[in-house]
Amino acid sequence: MPAPPANPLDPDFLAQLTAALAEHAERYDRSGEFPADCIALLRERGLLALTVPQAFGGGGASLATARQVVSAVAQGEPSTALILLMQYIQHARLHHSPRWPAHWKQRLALDAVETGALLNALRVEPDLGSPARGGLPATIARRTPEGWRLSGRKIYSTGSHGLSWLQVWARSDDPDPLVGNWLVRNGSPGIRIEPTWDHLGMRATCSHDMVFEDVLVPLDQAVSVSPASAPHAEFDNEDQLWMAVLLSSLYDGIARAARDDFRRWLKARVPANLGAPLATLPRFQERLGQIESLLLANQALLDSAAEGRVSPAQAPAIKYLATRTAIEAVSLAIEAGGNPALDRRNALERHYRNVLCGRIHTPQDDSALIAMGKLSLAG
Repeated sequence: MPAPPANPLDPDFLAQLTAALAEHAERYDRSGEFPADCIALLRERGLLALTVPQAFGGGGASLATARQVVSAVAQGEPSTALILLMQYIQHARLHHSPRWPAHWKQRLALDAVETGALLNALRVEPDLGSPARGGLPATIARRTPEGWRLSGRKIYSTGSHGLSWLQVWARSDDPDPLVGNWLVRNGSPGIRIEPTWDHLGMRATCSHDMVFEDVLVPLDQAVSVSPASAPHAEFDNEDQLWMAVLLSSLYDGIARAARDDFRRWLKARVPANLGAPLATLPRFQERLGQIESLLLANQALLDSAAEGRVSPAQAPAIKYLATRTAIEAVSLAIEAGGNPALDRRNALERHYRNVLCGRIHTPQDDSALIAMGKLSLAG
């Protein structure tokens, strides 16, 4: 049972973590396989239970600490970082939720601490799309004498092959249906994974379809549900802040990795007609300065938000600003690098594909801006 690192923010620890994960990044991008070696490394270094409360043997980490670890992991292998940040968010959420049964809080915490068990919430469906835009799930939990029988399909199930526990967003078959999360053990009879994830970027997240066909779920594993007629908000402002900061730290981490590779290229590239590295030319120095300035802005924003100096109500703006800034930073490096930067053998090409995925993560730009506009109008 690996103990959480004594100081997960030690710069040497984080730098070594990034370097170790980066060794696997190209291979997993090419194959699209679950990044098992990277997850094993995080497990060995005691990072999978970092946000589990200390009372259960976890790290009890704050948002600021989780942010720094996610950033370091993203700079090495970003698909692993997405799986990790979902683990951090789910554990941080369930332990402050009054709706989760205490014995299930303890069970999931100990599984994460003792075995590195991964947990994620499966919410998106083919017809509904993202539940952030409203609507009820098509996934149904039917009451039977032996327990719930769960049937439905979830798409974009990040970490699918490596997850131990699934929070499946569904509704019961009651006249006034219960809506919320049913806790399901991955690999239970009736669950299958369809390999549908073949994306532009973030290819190793294994965000495949997960199909549930009459999966038996014990009655006490409807862990966070409420009647449709009297719904409870699934996420409060603090949950939204964790999601915004950690997702933004992921895409900012990709941009930092791109900055590092661009800088190395400028120092190493010596055109015959110049007789000196490109790094000696003012126009490339200026371009690198633009990138550094964008990353500095992101650092200031994300550190402020993680340390409580930004209102949780402004979480949508954090995600909007930070991901757009990260995309712009990588785009500047690609533009300056020209054709070589878009070669599949160039890491910049991989960073560019990965960072573009920030645009499609919830909240998407239109939803974030509408939320901020409403907040402003409300005074």
